[in-house]
Amino acid sequence: MMRQYELVDRVLGYDPKADEALINRAYVYAMKQHGSQKRASGDPYFSHPIEVAGILTDLKLDTSTIVTALLHDTIEDTGATMDELTRLFGAEIAQLVDGVTKLTRIELTSERSKQAENFRKFLLAMSNDIRVLLVKLADRLHNMRTLHFIPSPEKRQRIAQETMDIYAPLAGRMGIQEIRDELEDLAFAQLNPEARETLLKRLNEFRAASGDIVKRIGESFQKELVANGIDVEVVGREKRPYSMWRKMERRSISLEQLSDIFGFRVIVDEIADCYKALGILHTHWPTVPGRFKDYISTPKNNGYRSIHTTLIGPEKKRAEVQIRTRKMHEVADYGIAAHWLYKEKPGGAENAGEFANTFIWLRQLIEMLEHGSSPEEFLEHTKLQMFSDQVFCFSPKGLLITLPRGATPVDFAYAVHTDIGDTCVGCKINGRHMPLRSTLENGDEVEIIRSQAQRPSPAWEGFVTTGKARSAIRRSIRMSKQIEFARLGRQIVKATFEAAGKEATDSILERALGPLHQSDMNEMLSRVGEATLTAEQVLAAAYPELTVRKTSSRKGKKLNGAGTGTTVIHVSGRGQDLAMHFADETFPLPGERIVGIMTPGEGIVIYPIDAPSLAEFDGDGLRWIDVAWDVPSDAPQMFPTRLRVTAKNEVGTLGNVASLIADYGSNISNLSMAQRDSDFYDMQIDLDVRDLKHLTRIMSALNGLSVVSSVARSRR
Repeated sequence: MMRQYELVDRVLGYDPKADEALINRAYVYAMKQHGSQKRASGDPYFSHPIEVAGILTDLKLDTSTIVTALLHDTIEDTGATMDELTRLFGAEIAQLVDGVTKLTRIELTSERSKQAENFRKFLLAMSNDIRVLLVKLADRLHNMRTLHFIPSPEKRQRIAQETMDIYAPLAGRMGIQEIRDELEDLAFAQLNPEARETLLKRLNEFRAASGDIVKRIGESFQKELVANGIDVEVVGREKRPYSMWRKMERRSISLEQLSDIFGFRVIVDEIADCYKALGILHTHWPTVPGRFKDYISTPKNNGYRSIHTTLIGPEKKRAEVQIRTRKMHEVADYGIAAHWLYKEKPGGAENAGEFANTFIWLRQLIEMLEHGSSPEEFLEHTKLQMFSDQVFCFSPKGLLITLPRGATPVDFAYAVHTDIGDTCVGCKINGRHMPLRSTLENGDEVEIIRSQAQRPSPAWEGFVTTGKARSAIRRSIRMSKQIEFARLGRQIVKATFEAAGKEATDSILERALGPLHQSDMNEMLSRVGEATLTAEQVLAAAYPELTVRKTSSRKGKKLNGAGTGTTVIHVSGRGQDLAMHFADETFPLPGERIVGIMTPGEGIVIYPIDAPSLAEFDGDGLRWIDVAWDVPSDAPQMFPTRLRVTAKNEVGTLGNVASLIADYGSNISNLSMAQRDSDFYDMQIDLDVRDLKHLTRIMSALNGLSVVSSVARSRR
């Protein structure tokens, strides 16, 4: 265990102005408070806050953070109070300790909920002072170093998984790469010990065969750079097992194929020296194509800056090289902690300002707290945010929106505001109209086109990437479905009641709520609309004295429909609303007779009256519903259909067919060659038409072409 004077000396070593007396008081106070408490390892409990403070001295943090580390468990595990800490150590330190303490005060039955809720509290606490995060990361690191002392395998696994999912990515986002690497490797040892041991064994065999190769390669790099007049320090290292394992898994490669088992940091004085060193290294050793990245000209979001390149270096070994200045090296090691390292130096305000962007992602996560419906949902969405690379896009007014890589304009719309996402109908990217599923790139200007008549499409969920967009789309679809199913259910109930000579007023329908165990009218009508409750059941519950027919057959039904009553359900547009939709690949068109089949969970599925698949519903007449087209004549709409065309195999045939279809005001949505030989070929053409008459005119015109042998409508 680190002694009191050793801790103080370490702080004074990088901060001569540190409050030595305050650190001493905190050390003594914490030791007395924890008294005879023991850890799972059997060590005095006080060894834990001392080690946490020691980790933070490696990051060269300020006195207040070191004192917070010493005191971080006193409120939770001893008789210390906030008032006492405020009186003895000041309000700033007391608030920091309270921020760390909040994380352990949530007791929920579900471990997953507990993890998620703790994380929410954690973010809320650290939103006021990022040092809470730094203390917590150091606390988690020491706990992981001693995790093997916990006797329960299940608890070790849970803590390791939590570390891998939450704390290691957080350390990475704050730029503290050394802590991230160690957290991942310690968690890896618990989650997949066999893989780690196998990897370590292979590495040991590799070292035995290669000798001190890292040192030899590093010396070769340094000798060449010094000979060219660069004041340089070259530091070599091997990657940690988990980092290598992750790359091997992601790329499906072997250990020998890894390009960066050996990593070298080339540390120089000035930015110009970085590029000069790059030129020297590239001149003397061949590079690996596609393995160059310049994070100096384009820094990472967490402030990281370096040039990355991979060489076939001395002894023909592949080696990753990171070239950076000494200042960049400190930022790479300490991440956001370098904010405190530089703020007291000359130009401190300018230096500290470099870290402002590091806090942007944190503010976005805090905003998500306000909209998450549950801790689990928030945790899922936040993990997605933390693991994704980001792109930066702008609104026409200059608002900066940060999104995960792969995000779309729909994600952008929801990131600005939920209402904008819900009413999004189109977009312009850099002034051009683009599809909503377009992938956004860094620097794109995105303008969202809105309509108050719009609602989120179920198809959006298939291409959005952000948790906020996905949850908002699901919520809107659930609400819209309930409304549409209730509207459809009311029409079906009305038709059924009229056929029985009864009224379907609200007061009458309320009689059915009790017998059918429904909580309210909308719920009952919605269930009728989605076909999980029949209108006949509602009629029987409202009028028990009636004898309601239980079965029916398709035989004897009118050709203009089928079903239970005189009221017809109208189909407008494509029929692709949430309560009714066309059966797959049947392509009914206005002008031909159609019928609806009630399908549980889907509402009404619409078929042409001559569809062969209707035969399977012959013995279930109660599912048949009268439907009729209701397409406004003043606003022609287009409907999908499919043709099978046999044409001559000669130059210009396809062009003639496509031109004729376009001349008749139709658009080809898909075209494929079903069969082709030397004389003829068969085409399957999907096109959009207004109605049956429009399709008939197109088919007649196609038959008139000399290059066309036959035209037929296809329903498959």
